Amino acid sequence: MSHPARPDRLRLSNQIEISRVLTGLWQVADIEKDGKTIDPDTGAGWLETYAGRGFDTFDMADHYGSAEIIAGRMLARKKVADATICTKWCPSPGPMTEDVVRAGVEERLQRLGVDRVDLLQFHWWSFQHPAWLDALHELARLRQEGLIAEIGVTNFDAAHLQVAVSDGIPLLTNQVSFSLVDRRAAGELSRLCSTSGVRLLAYGTLCGGFLSDRWLGRSEPHDIPDWSKMKYKRFIDATGGWEAFRGILQAADTVAQKHGVSIANVATRWVLDHPAVAGVIVGARLGERVHSDDNLRLFSFALDAEDQDRLTAAFAGTTKVPGDCGDEYRQPPFLTASGDLSHHLDAMPLLHVATASEHREGGQEVLSGSKWEDIAGYARAQRIGERILVSGTTATAGADRSVAPEDAGAQTTFVLDKILAALAAFGGSAKDVVRTRIYIVDEADVEAVSRAHGRVFGDIKPANTLIVVAGLIGGYKVEIEAEAVLAA
Repeated sequence: MSHPARPDRLRLSNQIEISRVLTGLWQVADIEKDGKTIDPDTGAGWLETYAGRGFDTFDMADHYGSAEIIAGRMLARKKVADATICTKWCPSPGPMTEDVVRAGVEERLQRLGVDRVDLLQFHWWSFQHPAWLDALHELARLRQEGLIAEIGVTNFDAAHLQVAVSDGIPLLTNQVSFSLVDRRAAGELSRLCSTSGVRLLAYGTLCGGFLSDRWLGRSEPHDIPDWSKMKYKRFIDATGGWEAFRGILQAADTVAQKHGVSIANVATRWVLDHPAVAGVIVGARLGERVHSDDNLRLFSFALDAEDQDRLTAAFAGTTKVPGDCGDEYRQPPFLTASGDLSHHLDAMPLLHVATASEHREGGQEVLSGSKWEDIAGYARAQRIGERILVSGTTATAGADRSVAPEDAGAQTTFVLDKILAALAAFGGSAKDVVRTRIYIVDEADVEAVSRAHGRVFGDIKPANTLIVVAGLIGGYKVEIEAEAVLAA
């Protein structure tokens, strides 16, 4: 079958245009994991080959080995006229001051050798640390300053994407895992994209290469050589194992045979056809394999209703990937190459540290540093024996800024993250919560607040009271307190 000479393109904003198939450079880190780095000029030549076929949008990150340096060398050689560079900044959780954020962006500029990043994508490891929102506001200021053309995020679920959007962050994209195996993004996240204007960049579309012709009819692998396949084999295991995966692979092959294309084409086309998806990121194993001809066939056919039905029937033999989008990086089971975060972070830092109570023998307390704790004489949380009591909590960022002031559901998400951070200081978690009390000021917000509460406690089901009150100090839409009991 013939194929187009160039891949489809999409103008995402007045600032940037992308190839709808982005070239992912995460495997640079795998190639370099033994300490030998790719020569920048050699790597630049490989990128120029992709760009010459129209795949001139490159996705990378601060921790993808020397990917940024290679891309910078390509730009410096000026053989590619219109390359678009999408990179990521993935800092460890901690205070996100103006200086910290600026330093993170300036490092990207230095490694790339540019004055402006086309798309700066921000990743945050734990939403229990609220500084992620501070970082995004600082990035928005740097965008106004001209150091960033557009801002994206990575691995944000719908709830936290809603917080960011409702708090005024000008987000263009959210990069998430999305494939025939991992279909989480097709739900609530896609629905939010339809109303917010945020577009998805999909990675993992080929499951590290497992969704391809070469694995059709193959037995389950056990000795896996590279990080990408190690990671996506965990996704396959989590969704029903190799036999369930083979059902998807066989269905995709039937569709591929019908259209005269590859299984990889079918897997990628299925994701690309979702309205929320702006582009798919296909990983490049630089210097080893180039799949430009096959990727161009992606734009030579369309999936019809029969194809969609066949794939949907294969999905029925699998289970859903655990959790929501991005949870694979934030809570067990960690669906990463190593099965934990050891190759990303030394440890997940806590927002608070519990200290011994001066007035209750054996008790502990958490103080947030708010001036009101001394003025009013209270603690963020107290532990007495195995019981934890968390004070009324509002969606406050920094000293006194109200987060998402017009969105009660988003405020609830932010509040519950703060409550979970207080529990974590005592070794507790959501599963230990036995009671919540919610105060809202507008009965019209009941459903939005309840859905946000259910996202965290849907399986735990603590006792709950929701009360509509005349008003809350500070003009907040919602305030929540919680009680937890630690297992003996």
